[in-house]
Amino acid sequence: MLARFDLTDAGEARVAGFDVRRESDAVRRSIGVTGQFSALDELLTGRENLRLMADLGHLRAAEATSRVAELLARFDLTDAADRRAATYSGGMKRRLDLAMTLVSSPRLIFLDEPTTGLDPRSRRELWQIVRELVADGVTILLTTQYLEEADQLADRIGVLDGGTLVAEGTPAELKRLVPGGRVEITFTSWEGLSAAMATFPGATADEESLTLSVPHDGELSSLQSLVGRLDDDAVTGFEVHTPDLDDVFLALTGHPTHASEHHETEEAAR
Repeated sequence: MLARFDLTDAGEARVAGFDVRRESDAVRRSIGVTGQFSALDELLTGRENLRLMADLGHLRAAEATSRVAELLARFDLTDAADRRAATYSGGMKRRLDLAMTLVSSPRLIFLDEPTTGLDPRSRRELWQIVRELVADGVTILLTTQYLEEADQLADRIGVLDGGTLVAEGTPAELKRLVPGGRVEITFTSWEGLSAAMATFPGATADEESLTLSVPHDGELSSLQSLVGRLDDDAVTGFEVHTPDLDDVFLALTGHPTHASEHHETEEAAR
């Protein structure tokens, strides 16, 4: 709706100072959009895709040539510039797609799940590009199901559930909505685990891994008290876990993110 691909049926919104209903053409001129699926033409080369966007943006010939060369260098695509986009890897296609969005130098960009399907290295490369754009003064509205991605990149996060905004704030503010955390303690033997289970009645035990998960309220004094009740010789591992954004989403909505469900399915398949 904000990018004017869909109509609004109620309410008001402004993008770059323009009313999305009455000034939709001005909104479109002010923004860049990178959708979930690449909009590049795979029959064209990387350079030709960028030049096409320059022509659509009415850039003068000299300006277009300079801008295309600049973006190819910025997105590490210069060596592949004259290859057809069909030969690009997934990460290269995503970088080219984002470069195409930037041809007209928009100050506001909509990124729709930009790293879906990318390998970890390509995902982190795209994260770095997003950080650089923000450092240059570009405002980015990013949608993602990877809450680690939101935690890494976002200044402010809105949590949507069933089309409703259920929470909004900085990552730190949202994490504070979920009280406490947990301490994972690994023991050398079943006897040590059994004794700790009696000491911490609210804890959850994993007998196979000899691990006890103890609820923790996040206070240092509570952690010190917990450590003082443990036998050093019986413990081989100790980890403190604070709530992450996945915990926040689960607490707010009652179900995990689709990305979490997909990851759990993958792990089960393995």
